[in-house]
Amino acid sequence: MGFISSFLGVLGFGIGVPLGLLVGFFLFIYSKPREVQDPKTRPLYELDTSALLDLIPEIPLWVKNPNYDRVDWLTKVISEMWPYLDKAISGIIKSTAEPIFAEYIGKFQIEAIEFENLTLGTLPPILHGLKVYETNEKELVIETPVRWAGNPNISVLIKILSLQIRVQLVDLQIFATSRIALKPLVPTFPCFANIVVSLMEKPHIDFGMEVSGGDIMSIPGLYRFVQETIKKQVCSLYLWPQALQIPVLDASTVAINKPVGILHVNVVRAHKLLKKDLLGASDPYVKLSLSGERLPAKKTTIKKKNLNPEWNEKFKLIVKDPESQFLQLQVYDWDKVGGHDRLGMQLVPLKQLIPYETKEFKLDLLKDTNISDIRDKKKRGQVEVELTFVPFKENSLKYAESLNSYARRESGNDRASSDDGELGGAGLLSVTVQGAKDVEGDNHNNPYALVLFRGERKRTKTIRRTRNPCWNEEFQFMLEEPPLHEKIHVEVMSKRGGIIFSSKESLGHVEINLSDVVHNGRINEKYHLINSKNGIIHVEINWTTA
Repeated sequence: MGFISSFLGVLGFGIGVPLGLLVGFFLFIYSKPREVQDPKTRPLYELDTSALLDLIPEIPLWVKNPNYDRVDWLTKVISEMWPYLDKAISGIIKSTAEPIFAEYIGKFQIEAIEFENLTLGTLPPILHGLKVYETNEKELVIETPVRWAGNPNISVLIKILSLQIRVQLVDLQIFATSRIALKPLVPTFPCFANIVVSLMEKPHIDFGMEVSGGDIMSIPGLYRFVQETIKKQVCSLYLWPQALQIPVLDASTVAINKPVGILHVNVVRAHKLLKKDLLGASDPYVKLSLSGERLPAKKTTIKKKNLNPEWNEKFKLIVKDPESQFLQLQVYDWDKVGGHDRLGMQLVPLKQLIPYETKEFKLDLLKDTNISDIRDKKKRGQVEVELTFVPFKENSLKYAESLNSYARRESGNDRASSDDGELGGAGLLSVTVQGAKDVEGDNHNNPYALVLFRGERKRTKTIRRTRNPCWNEEFQFMLEEPPLHEKIHVEVMSKRGGIIFSSKESLGHVEINLSDVVHNGRINEKYHLINSKNGIIHVEINWTTA
């Protein structure tokens, strides 16, 4: 049977091939060709969506979405700079990868891993549009789709025992939509401290990989596995809200000291002060201030004709850096006419204080801060103060040990209770008036902002001849309890200056309920001004508890 089946198979092949060729020849010779018709042409506006997508598969976002701007000029700039960007980016890749390579040397019989070639090629990426987001924060957010079909030459040489294995990356394609945030914006060139990059969707990454000249991506199943693995790794690192942060400015250059706590000062008394008045004793009072602050100094009451006054007056000061700031105490003799004479002064470094612990100081008054000056050794008396540094809750982790000991001492009824639980307690209310837009007066436009709260009245600087002022000024209010059921009044005013004629007019106002600030800790919103046609004001409010 095996011989017969083989014989029939050979016979069928020998007869079938000539017969097929003969039939094909006659069909080719005697068949009539069809007439070639001209293609139908129609204008683009007559095509439906599916036909357009088939005709133009890669439509830039600036065509499909009006929120994206066309940025051919930026693509042109990148194209001109690409030879230099190529070297700069390749240098960053090399410096980043070499420490990673070093970790594998000595493992798995690997003797060396090094770049043989590293260049991104001659084809730059193309930006398919640009969208700028407007936010209330101090940042600039840009979103752009990037398409890069490059011709990089990246090869790595791996030495294992006596073998050299060359791994080469070819035909790289990356399609991604990136979001770039420049933040925070600062008044130091280039005006932003960090570049934060994240991906808004899963990127498309396609490439080939050759190992010693052979394309390993042609192995069935390996291509899809590698693609999915790389996508997962990239997404886990950079898919929003994950991001890559690139520092641009040194943190110390742009550091903004925020309040970290409250310094409680009790000015108790003074002893044996100098007698400055010719007739009778001095009329002393004490001025208190913290270094690095522009706020007006706080003052005690004036004790008339007393060289050993007792005050027992308490004050609260905002602390921004307890490691470097110091409390400055100055004792003055009040005079009804002329300037007040300084009786003496003293400094107390805040780093001497232990959080939550009250410390008493008896300070010898000096003429000035130059303690090495031997020209004036006159005794100027002493001043007694009690100091307590209480950090805000958000900074309490820095002082966890002191906080625990304080909690043990202040357990039970010693601490003030509050109907609002965790919301109770003293704190700092910070109001930052960022700016306003479209404020317009009937007679003039020299706007400034007024902040009214609990009888206190604070104002920003005046910016002349503008409808879009930018103030960025902060005001602070020390409160004994959270302002749960209170409002803060912010009003934009305009003033026309002059020696003889001056006038003021309101450009609009807003009242902000502070309950949301207390519960959330912060609000940063833009409000439509009441009694203004189109005016908007941008206000940021923070509530920090001690």
